[in-house]
Amino acid sequence: MTDTPAVPDAPAYSVVIPTIGRPCLADCLRALAAADGRPPEEVFVVDDRPDPAAELPLEAAGGLRGRVRTLRSGGRGPAAARNTGWRAVGTPWTVFLDDDVQVLPDWARLLAEDLTAAGPTTGGVQGRLTVPLPEDRRPTDWERGTAGLEQAAWATADMAYRTAALADVGGFDERFRRAFREDADLALRVLAAGWSLRRGRRTTRHPVRPADRWVSVRAQRGNADDVLMTRLHGRDWWTRAEAPRGRLPRHVLVTAAALAASACALAGRRRAAVGAGLLWTLGTAEFAMARIGPGPRTRHEITTMLGTSVLIPPLAVAHWIDGLLHHRGAVPMGGRP
Repeated sequence: MTDTPAVPDAPAYSVVIPTIGRPCLADCLRALAAADGRPPEEVFVVDDRPDPAAELPLEAAGGLRGRVRTLRSGGRGPAAARNTGWRAVGTPWTVFLDDDVQVLPDWARLLAEDLTAAGPTTGGVQGRLTVPLPEDRRPTDWERGTAGLEQAAWATADMAYRTAALADVGGFDERFRRAFREDADLALRVLAAGWSLRRGRRTTRHPVRPADRWVSVRAQRGNADDVLMTRLHGRDWWTRAEAPRGRLPRHVLVTAAALAASACALAGRRRAAVGAGLLWTLGTAEFAMARIGPGPRTRHEITTMLGTSVLIPPLAVAHWIDGLLHHRGAVPMGGRP
């Protein structure tokens, strides 16, 4: 942390970082400590491991170490972890960072400018995310998905909220147990409460995390969270949250074709089974090629895309149906069942 002059009268802020103990937390804290400008009053590292064993790398905070406080949220997910953090904040602004990001050297100075420029009804100011991609090859499907964060609205990878706005809406909805849609839900509720949200000038680096070849399959659990979003915010939430619609309608058609092919084959309707099977094959092939085309086209990537493109449509539909059942009685926070 350097001694670059702070913006005069810049609002005080605290940083909340939820973590499950990943090694990248050290890089996050190290970058935060090296940022020029006014430092956070406190840094709340919220340990969301159900049963913390290993120590967190808090010494990486360097000159900020004396301002770091550790809280525990008991493995209830990132929404609950962030609630645990911001409810301990005593400053006008709460800045949420993910533990896998690295703020840039001018981040604190530009954050001060972002917060100083915020009007009295500004409830939040979003940071800009940059995702470094390989320069010597095309990005993989996982890398391209991570790069989509650069265009995401209100992502809590770097999002400053006025603490009063968080209190006004009750913070994050802890029914969102994954790091998916909980930030969009909060933003829509803050906007509905009469606050405004804007984008700031500060920039944060979001490296692509290492992932195995099945990461896209596990990500399909987010379809259940999309159902919850629809229950809470209506069918137009996609537009208001500036969120891409995804391929669920196509996945439904492809999965229906596979089921129809199986049913027709069991019923002895050979021609109908062949037709439905052809539709499934064409739909699956189109999905796979849409993912293979922009990528590096290595043997590993191609085989991964082929295998996961078969699995993703039925799993996406299954999680969507599970969401319909699980969230059928969901009401907005503060509402009546």
